[in-house]
Amino acid sequence: MNPKSSTPMSAIGSVVVFGRMIKLSHSVFALPFAMAGVALAARSHGIEAQQLVWIVIAMVSARSAAMGFNRLADRAMDAENPRTRDRALPRGRIAPRAVAFIIVACCALFVFSAYQLNELCFKLSPVALLVILSYSYFKRFTWATHLVLGLALAIAPVGAWIAVTGTFDSAPLWLAAAVLTWVAGFDIIYACQDYEFDVAQGVHSIPRRFGIRPALVAARLLHAATVVFLLAVHQVFDLHALYLCGTVLAAGMLVYEHTLVKPDDLSKIDVAFFNTNGLVGVVFFVFLLGDILWPI
Repeated sequence: MNPKSSTPMSAIGSVVVFGRMIKLSHSVFALPFAMAGVALAARSHGIEAQQLVWIVIAMVSARSAAMGFNRLADRAMDAENPRTRDRALPRGRIAPRAVAFIIVACCALFVFSAYQLNELCFKLSPVALLVILSYSYFKRFTWATHLVLGLALAIAPVGAWIAVTGTFDSAPLWLAAAVLTWVAGFDIIYACQDYEFDVAQGVHSIPRRFGIRPALVAARLLHAATVVFLLAVHQVFDLHALYLCGTVLAAGMLVYEHTLVKPDDLSKIDVAFFNTNGLVGVVFFVFLLGDILWPI
């Protein structure tokens, strides 16, 4: 093979591996709530197609940077964990330097997207990056790491609101609180499968600090709070019956998620985490959008 032709192919291959490594398709967790922030802001401020495009680019690039940075920061830890040792970085399917380069590119794309949206988004973009990238290190010194991850994703609806309106407002904070508690709750469930590894390696998490059974109780309480915050969104934004139907469905899926995971049986965590949680955000957004377009 011609060496000159191998370079672009290697670059493309690295991008493909990076996309698989960060599970790019799982942007479904955060994007619907970002779009919810867009929909609520556009109801009173309007929105242009160009704004929507840059919001999606900003959200996907920020999420990609955060996930890539997390994989890069945890690569040595992942190599020791039986559950994660087959990930791309520990297996050498992608070089750390390539991952770092793509992360920097994603960060630059996020900042550029913020610049294209409005001045306030641009000014706040470094703060947003600081929050979403710093999450990777909190597990090294505090069991509250799940709440930090929740905060990182809770930025999405607030950022989307600012992207549309150009101003900060307290109203979308209720939706942000719902995202924070929702994400923290399912991250606690996900962390239960690493309980023994976390204890052995000194990784901080709520399951490791309090035990699996109390951790699952904490996750239930957080998800109960999620439903309360979603109901608060109904009141703050004066929404209608269709939104309430979506909230009830989302609540039902959260209840179902918790029936799948028991202290003595964690075998269905992947179903609870990837399938059920992915649907929660999508269902919520579809019913919210429907409520805005066809208020009944």
